[in-house]
Amino acid sequence: MKKTTVVVIAVIGVLLMVLAGCVKKSAANGENIPVRIVLDWTPNTNHTGIYAAEENGWFAEEGLDVEILMPPEDGALILLGAGRAEFAVDFQEQMGPAIARDRDALPVTAVAAIINHNTSGLMSLKKAGITRPGDLTGKRFASWETPLVTAVIRDIVEADGGDFSRVTMVPNMATDAFSALETDVDSIWIYYAWDGVAAEIRGTAIDYIDLGTVNPALDFYTPVIVTNTNWAASNPETAKKFMKALSRGYEFAIENPEKAAAILLANAPELDGELVLQSQKYLAPRYRDDAPRWGEIDPRRWGSFYRWMFERGLLEKDIGEGGFTNEYLP
Repeated sequence: MKKTTVVVIAVIGVLLMVLAGCVKKSAANGENIPVRIVLDWTPNTNHTGIYAAEENGWFAEEGLDVEILMPPEDGALILLGAGRAEFAVDFQEQMGPAIARDRDALPVTAVAAIINHNTSGLMSLKKAGITRPGDLTGKRFASWETPLVTAVIRDIVEADGGDFSRVTMVPNMATDAFSALETDVDSIWIYYAWDGVAAEIRGTAIDYIDLGTVNPALDFYTPVIVTNTNWAASNPETAKKFMKALSRGYEFAIENPEKAAAILLANAPELDGELVLQSQKYLAPRYRDDAPRWGEIDPRRWGSFYRWMFERGLLEKDIGEGGFTNEYLP
């Protein structure tokens, strides 16, 4: 009887210790502030710093419990503006019309540039002979059918002496840029860190027109980290803690592209490993590039692009340098 009692007491003691541990763990978790960030697309090397900060425990070090969300069909900005996320990945070009229209209806502010310079441009197969914007005359271009795309193509073609009226704008339904270039179109807008690097891996001979080089006004920030303006104003310290951990994540990706690629693949194993690795190596020196620190946005370059948009009727008003802040960066 005594022996049984001792065993029961011991078991109860162990259970109490386990429960105490659970309570302690729950309490600790309860202290962490929940923060949600919604991506702009499925996971890719634009997002590596987010996963690196989570994987290395840097969000937790700042007392944050971060949830990474996939984007809804109507876009990350809508979710962010509605208060269903605190941060999002988006693009300066998409933010412009929203903040020019009604800052109260969609209170969003860019707080960091993921990549310091625009790494997007126009890709074509070498055999198409499109080495400069004017060469698009008489060619087929894969368009997302937005006013911005039309304005950009018209602007660079005409500035190069080409005839925009002779550029056939084909609705871009392609899920594979290379298949589209072999069949439906002659040129397509890509992000070099993904499709350009893929072309290198495939050994596909291409020509590439870098938009920021063609026209400095088109060296806009794409993509960017965006916050809900009202939430950040009410929770500035939490916003700064998030950005501190996130900055560590991207600095890690800059210094350790191979390890960063492994972290992204662990979180998105469906991705092509070689493409992720080479894309990570391509972006490593470009995340920060010539900026004083990762994420810092140059107000002159930011405003130059928005003035370009306004002059072409793409914005309802001239918002100049509006829509961003560097104040939450460490």
